[in-house]
Amino acid sequence: MIQRFDAGEFPYGVFSLRGANSPARVGVAVDDQILDLTSLSADSVFTADSLNPFMAKGADFWRVTRDQVRAAVGRGDGNYLPASSATMRLPVEVADFVDFNSSLQHATNAGLIFRPGADPLRSNWRLMPVGYHGRAGTIVVSGEPITRPCGQFSDDGTVRYAPTKQLDVEAEVGFVIGHGTRPGDRVSTSDFASHVFGVVLVLDWSARDVQSLESVPLGPFLGKSFATTMSAWVLPLDALDTARVPGPVQSPAPAEHLRVERPAGYDLRLEFSVNGSVLSRPAFGSMYWTPAQQLAHLTSNGARLRTGDLFASGTVSDDTEFGSLLELSWNGSRPITLADGSSRTFLGDGDEISLSAVVIGRDGSRRQVGEARGSVSPARC
Repeated sequence: MIQRFDAGEFPYGVFSLRGANSPARVGVAVDDQILDLTSLSADSVFTADSLNPFMAKGADFWRVTRDQVRAAVGRGDGNYLPASSATMRLPVEVADFVDFNSSLQHATNAGLIFRPGADPLRSNWRLMPVGYHGRAGTIVVSGEPITRPCGQFSDDGTVRYAPTKQLDVEAEVGFVIGHGTRPGDRVSTSDFASHVFGVVLVLDWSARDVQSLESVPLGPFLGKSFATTMSAWVLPLDALDTARVPGPVQSPAPAEHLRVERPAGYDLRLEFSVNGSVLSRPAFGSMYWTPAQQLAHLTSNGARLRTGDLFASGTVSDDTEFGSLLELSWNGSRPITLADGSSRTFLGDGDEISLSAVVIGRDGSRRQVGEARGSVSPARC
């Protein structure tokens, strides 16, 4: 049974009422309603156009707000608005965006596809959480259409500039930084919860043909930078505490700064759909590199964290469920049949993609995380 979150675990978002010149404000999701936090507090952070001022207040202020929300929901106090009357905004002004590649199964599948006959994993993959620095300025909120990108790729042996023929999207989980660091500081795996405010769902859009041509020698660039979708609601990290699970056994043992002292994985079950057809339900708890290890690696050279930084897990795939069309269609060689009888290898114009997730508690309860949605609009080149 899917349960709603208790009052301390409601997700935060930024909304405005539909209509002209409606100001932004911060709210929490309560079933199919939004509790307007300006009705509980006059603090200016709740009239901001992002969660950044609220998150920058720090953990003590988050706890005070959580307690206010808990009390208000319990008494029925505050101004509640139908979610259908609101337009959701991008919840975070993203400072920096890093995307990792932390699923052993996804990394192996990609290696088998692109480097047949060779070791599917690069020699560094089991030594550290590999990733790339993405483009923060093209992150959009759930529901915003994505324009099919144009780029250079090889078409029958000829390199040309045209709309991508291999538009893909990857199912991912993201983490939002609330408390930053000074330049030169490093975040240990045990300090993960001191810096992360909450969790979001992420759709990582990818032009596979463009990516294939450009990636050597420096990795993803234009094939990834055109758009990334994040869910409108940010679920506080505390909501995942009862869903902690041990990560997979890592061999070789990770470097000292990447070791964890307590279960650092999270038992989230994703549901990845195209045009209403569920394509897979991968388990986030299977990820080889945990979020705490990702953040420790990101800051291991002293790179500064800022409020609003976002880092994503990379494609969530497990032994049987894959979180990208690249894997599901095996790079276009195995068409996917949808419920309406149509088939896909990669995404077509007009396709609608949805990613949702539930948290699996230690007591077996299933609680909703949120949803990230996007649709494909025709290219404009």
